[in-house]
Amino acid sequence: MKPDLFQAPDYYNIDDLLTEEHLLIREAARDWVKRDVSPIIEEYAQKAEFPTQIINGLAEIGAFGPYIPEQYGGAGLDQISYGLIMQEIERGDSGVRSTASVQSSLVMYPIYAYGTEEQRKKYLPKLASGEWMGCFGLTEPNHGSNPSGMETKFKDMGDHYLLNGAKMWISNAPFAQIAVVWAKNEEGRIHGLIVERGMEGFSTPETHNKWSLRASATGELIFDNVKVPKENLLPNKSGLGAPLGCLDSARYGIAWGAIGAAMDCYDTALRYCKEREQFGKPIGQFQLQQKKLAEMITEITKAQLLAWRLGTLKNEGKATSAQISMAKRNNVDMAIQIAREARQMLGGMGITGEYSIMRHMMNLESVITYEGTHDIHLLITGLDVTGLNAFK
Repeated sequence: MKPDLFQAPDYYNIDDLLTEEHLLIREAARDWVKRDVSPIIEEYAQKAEFPTQIINGLAEIGAFGPYIPEQYGGAGLDQISYGLIMQEIERGDSGVRSTASVQSSLVMYPIYAYGTEEQRKKYLPKLASGEWMGCFGLTEPNHGSNPSGMETKFKDMGDHYLLNGAKMWISNAPFAQIAVVWAKNEEGRIHGLIVERGMEGFSTPETHNKWSLRASATGELIFDNVKVPKENLLPNKSGLGAPLGCLDSARYGIAWGAIGAAMDCYDTALRYCKEREQFGKPIGQFQLQQKKLAEMITEITKAQLLAWRLGTLKNEGKATSAQISMAKRNNVDMAIQIAREARQMLGGMGITGEYSIMRHMMNLESVITYEGTHDIHLLITGLDVTGLNAFK
């Protein structure tokens, strides 16, 4: 097992833009990743198993609902703090960051933003502490990029709702205590429902044979005449804008998280090219290797500035969905290109579990697809700048 020698690049002194609190929060997350994630993550990725023993640690570093107010168990932090935590966790592994992102942005956020006070008090403290884990049911077997076409439905049965349908590609599903599920009522309006494990007719079969996010638990959500209490409906927002609002928060976290994966690949390649010798000198002395590294640090720096500015706008309540979409697409694409170049720099060693690069590369193939594919985000930006809708 190799020691975690990661050193984060900061070519433009972006740390000067952060507060002392930001730096302390990031350092705590970085130290935790080095201590509790890096030593075990390759083994769990090889086993295709989520390391459930790290859940308490994720809660302790504030990874679950960091921006949720303290009265509900959150840390009451700002959006840049949330981004920095996601960056450090994804530096360790995208699958672990996915677990935290889902818990924060896709489960805790809608309960806080769209739920009743009773729902907030019942669920949020347990989710913030990691006592309960949650998942988010939007994507369906026949509806990925077009969530408005969802077929999952619920009927008003007088004293309860009757839920039927299925969701797939759901992170945390196999072990989650609750699911925030999006379904259409009898009028075709989309609403959020909190479904709890143990409700009759609710099952969560695990998805196997993944080549990506292997250290993250993925599954389906199956609803077969599930009786959902009426008090489990999220009443304060409905329509497609409700789940899309959650996706905004998740995409924002991904924009930061992908930087962490890119940093790790860059740092690994930089260290390797100083140690690996060919033709009598370190490969880092060759022009093509320096070109790769120079391009990597340039793209990471641009992504850091993009994320920081977006975080500032989000703190001010000014960030638009389209701005978040741009950052998600750009930063994940940046990270996957860096992972591919870094893998080449390590040659054959780059495909082994002795280094993190191949695992990051495989993980990023999922990250570039979920929460809106690369192409969908391009069209979101295109719609925003032209005012012409390519989706219709």
